[in-house]
Order: sequence, then C-alpha cells, then structure tokens
Amino acid sequence: MRRNTKRRIELVGIGLTGLLAALMLAFLVLDYLRAYPYASALYEQFRLAGLMLDSALGTNVFYHPFMWRSLATGVLVGIVAPLVGTYLVHREMALIGETLAHTAFAGVAIGLLFSSTTGWGGSLLLSALVVGILGALGVQWLAERTDTYGDVPIAIMLTGSFAVGTLIISYGRGLTGINIRGFLFGNLSVVTPAGARMMAVLSVLVVAVVLATYKQLLFITFDEQAARVARLDVTWYNTLLIVMTAVVVVGAMQILGVILVAAMLVVPVAAATQIAGSFRETLLLSILFGQLSIVGGFAIAISQSLPAGGSIVVVAIGFYLLAILASGRSAAAISTH
Repeated sequence: MRRNTKRRIELVGIGLTGLLAALMLAFLVLDYLRAYPYASALYEQFRLAGLMLDSALGTNVFYHPFMWRSLATGVLVGIVAPLVGTYLVHREMALIGETLAHTAFAGVAIGLLFSSTTGWGGSLLLSALVVGILGALGVQWLAERTDTYGDVPIAIMLTGSFAVGTLIISYGRGLTGINIRGFLFGNLSVVTPAGARMMAVLSVLVVAVVLATYKQLLFITFDEQAARVARLDVTWYNTLLIVMTAVVVVGAMQILGVILVAAMLVVPVAAATQIAGSFRETLLLSILFGQLSIVGGFAIAISQSLPAGGSIVVVAIGFYLLAILASGRSAAAISTH
C-alpha cells in the first residue's frame, strides 16, 4: 500500500513537471512569435497571469518577460540536468559536469574576445556551446587514447580550460563592457531571449535522445564490458552522453553560473538514490527533486533578493539531506546503488 502511494505521488509529480515544462515551452514559442496577432494575444495572457501573480505574492517581477524566460530556462534545466546526471552519477563521472562548465567558460571568453575585436554580434552561449562540445569530445578522446587513470583527462581539461578562459579574459580586459561575473555565478538577467530559446530546443533534443537510447545508455552504464561483447558501439554512446552533458551545462550556466552548474547534475540524483528502488525510479525522482530545487530556489531568490544559483543549490542540498534522513542509508549509497 505504501509503495503504491509512493508510486502515485511520483507519477503525479512527473505529470505536473511535464505540464509546467509544456507551459514554459509555450511561452517561449509565443515570445518568439509575438509579432503575429494571435500569438500576441496569447502572449499577453501570460503577462496578465504574471501581473495577477505579482498581485497575489506582493512582488513586482512576474509581469516582466525576462522573468518568464528565466523561469522557463530554470524549469527546463530542472528536467534535463538530473536526466543526464543520473547516468553520470551511476558511472561515477560526476566531475565531468564541472569540467565541461569550465570548458564552456572558456567558450564565453573566446566569444567575448572575438566579439570585441571583430564586432560580431552573435550569442556568447553559442560560442560556449561550440567550445563545450569540442571540450567534451576532447575529454572522450583523451580518455580512450591515454593509459592514465580515468579521472586524469577530466582534471586536465577542467584546469586547462579554466586557465585558458582566465587568460583570455585578462588579455581582453577593457575591450568589452560585459560583466563576466554573471557567467561565473549565474544571473537571471543573463538569460536572453535567444538563450532561452536555445535552451528550449536543446532540452527537447536531449529528452528525445534519452528516450530513444534509454536501453543502450542503461547497458553501458551498468556493464560496459558486456555491452562491448554484445557489439554495442560503446564509444558512440559514451560520446553521445558526454556531448549531451556539454549541452545541458551550457544551458544551465545561464541560471547557475560556471561555479555551481555541476550541482544540478549531481545533487538531485544523489537525493533520489537514497530512496529509489530502481534505476528508472531514480531517474524520475531526480527530475522531481531537480524541479523542486529550481522552484524553491527561485522562490527564495525572488523573495529575499538573493542570487538564484546559490539559492537553487542550497535547496537541492536540503532535499538531499532530507532524503538521507528518510532512507536511513549512508551517503555512500550513491556510488553503489
């Protein structure tokens, strides 16, 4: 009976998460098409709902489109980050998120320098995405072609990419007025319309890829050697997973910043492993914990005028500690479950 109740709560939570994600995607589509009459009318309904929300909560933020874009980006991050992170944590690759975040930071630095010297007006997130994916492929290449321990290529890429980013920022200081602090620690104002739309497209792609390759990714996660014996293209699926991680990291960097972005790949999954009974349940619960962390973090950030990234991570850690207390298991269960 208790198990059935738990299952129903999980399904309701996933259903509400899906509904919220659909609403946020709808807003981003309407935001893009608001120059057209019908889309404009529906778009104004979102703003009216925001005005009513402001009136009910005593705030003055939800009427503004930038807040809806930030919320939409956060909701999508709360889905795709734990989704990809579940595979990473069970493969003991939690550090890869931090590595690719630093690689994406180098991409931002390159984009800033290129923009300031050539007048290019493209999105910095685009340059971060390109460099992040190249960094992911680089980590994969190093891991397969060196005899060092598995985490050595990751550590080299982490420190090397951040070093390159800091050198470029220092070299180009004064050439641009963009505050790099927002990319380091996250900032709701960093979320541009183009950045939010990019996150929407990438999120849909990541979810679709995970659904299409769920069994293959599960196979290589728990028994890579058996997958090779079964003639599964393990290298391809490893590369696919690490590229999806880079994509998620770049999108989440808008809200959480380079310093904190890896937390959303790991902490909700760590919480889910404490109370889940299977990999599939871990996947679902990690998404729920991720979404609750996003919503709770935004609520704290808005009400107390605090940074959203730090608020989200603190809430996520709170859920992790509660999950440990509820399960009675040790924190070490994350690497063995």
